[in-house]
Amino acid sequence: MDVSWYGPDCQCHQTSSSPSRTFPGSVASFTLVTALCLVLTLDTVQCNPSKQAVPPFIQNQPFLVIWNVPTEKCRTHRGVDLHLDNFQIITNKKEAFMGGNVTIFYIDQLGKYPFYEDGIAVNGGCPQNASLIEHSNKMAADIQRYMTSKFYKGLAVIDWEEWRPQWVRNWGNKAIYRQKSQELVQARYPNWLPQRVLKQAQWEFDTTAKKFMTQTLRVGQTMRPTAWWGFYLFPDCYNYDYNSNFSTYTGQCPAIEIERNNELLWLWSHSKALYPSIYMEEILKSSEQGKNFVRARVQEAMRVALMTNSKYALPVFVYSRSHYAYTFTPMTQNDLIHTIGESAALGASAVILWGGIEFSHTKARCQHVQNYVRQMLGPYVLNVTIAAQVCSHFLCSKHGRCRRRDPEGNTYLHLNKRSFQIIEQTDHSSLRVYTKGELSSADKRQLKQEFICHCYKGWKGKYCGRPKSPGLRCHGGSPLFIAALSLLMMWFLP
Repeated sequence: MDVSWYGPDCQCHQTSSSPSRTFPGSVASFTLVTALCLVLTLDTVQCNPSKQAVPPFIQNQPFLVIWNVPTEKCRTHRGVDLHLDNFQIITNKKEAFMGGNVTIFYIDQLGKYPFYEDGIAVNGGCPQNASLIEHSNKMAADIQRYMTSKFYKGLAVIDWEEWRPQWVRNWGNKAIYRQKSQELVQARYPNWLPQRVLKQAQWEFDTTAKKFMTQTLRVGQTMRPTAWWGFYLFPDCYNYDYNSNFSTYTGQCPAIEIERNNELLWLWSHSKALYPSIYMEEILKSSEQGKNFVRARVQEAMRVALMTNSKYALPVFVYSRSHYAYTFTPMTQNDLIHTIGESAALGASAVILWGGIEFSHTKARCQHVQNYVRQMLGPYVLNVTIAAQVCSHFLCSKHGRCRRRDPEGNTYLHLNKRSFQIIEQTDHSSLRVYTKGELSSADKRQLKQEFICHCYKGWKGKYCGRPKSPGLRCHGGSPLFIAALSLLMMWFLP
């Protein structure tokens, strides 16, 4: 039996200062502490191996859909109200792009991010050529500007896509960072052989990229400690090969990319949240391949969320879109299920729907978005968010979120239309949308069969119904534990 199954939340260690007692006879290698851990492995009710989740940043809403699209002009300039709040779609005030619920920083909005633009160095170009002091000072001013409240509690997303913090992942148009890094080394050591230059350049890039990104997170968390700081697109698993082998595409993350994500433990350990992307291209429209693409990426983010030494799993906020990537074509109902629904079922904290200024360019564009929100996107978001809330209340005692029992299954957090209705009422220019109904006995059985609970901080148990004592890891209070401990003590003690 593998006692490492316990993981970081239920650890039993033998200290070097404690003498060990061994079983007599042929089984001479088991210590008393090891034996106790084996007993604890059986006592799963008393010691849950899963890290607790941090509570949702909006109380009593275990799964959120957040609108990160600058559509404020639709209402103020085009006379078109999208009515997003009627469908429980979370927005910044006045649907602004940056605000109290989510703020996303681009390359020119947070400090002095080094990058190359058309081959020309900006802020030093490579991270090893940048000044961390200047970057930190400007970053402090930028945070004051964009996050005016010291008690900002929303999402703080850093969107830096010009280079990746691992040398081996800077391929294609990012290869310039390898080239320029080697030129920096070659200029200092003109007599070095190319292989030595390459090795030194790689070490310098990886080391300083790590320093640059960790310092950025430190400054952000120092200035706005209650914000959910993290980098957009992290983690990624580069499962984009659907263009080359669509018919056989499984979505699986390449093993080498999972290994590289493991090497980014330093980044996950400094982050307060993860912001992976599941932007779906139109080639994946309403296909099994599209579902597989999303599922693998969200599962990888959920895996990474458990990697750090933190007592709690990092919250996962999944970036998606209401329209297919690089188009203004709205997603089908199937693909709303494959993106928003899949993320909710796998236990993500939220889906963030991103879009550009093109959503509000004209009145016709605004009316297109309004129709899509009202007819398809809005009702589906309301369905999923209410279903997640209902499941949390029923299955997890309001102290956890539901997630799919079988990650590879095809069950979703959807309201049963035989038990619930989505009702829409209009009165002149106002719109009211709400749900009506309750879980049937069959619904309750199905939830218990298909979903499990991920308990929030401070709660434990199969249904998150018991408070968890702070600092207590392996609690041995069950009859099974007490009986086993008595037997072991009789066996070992003189």
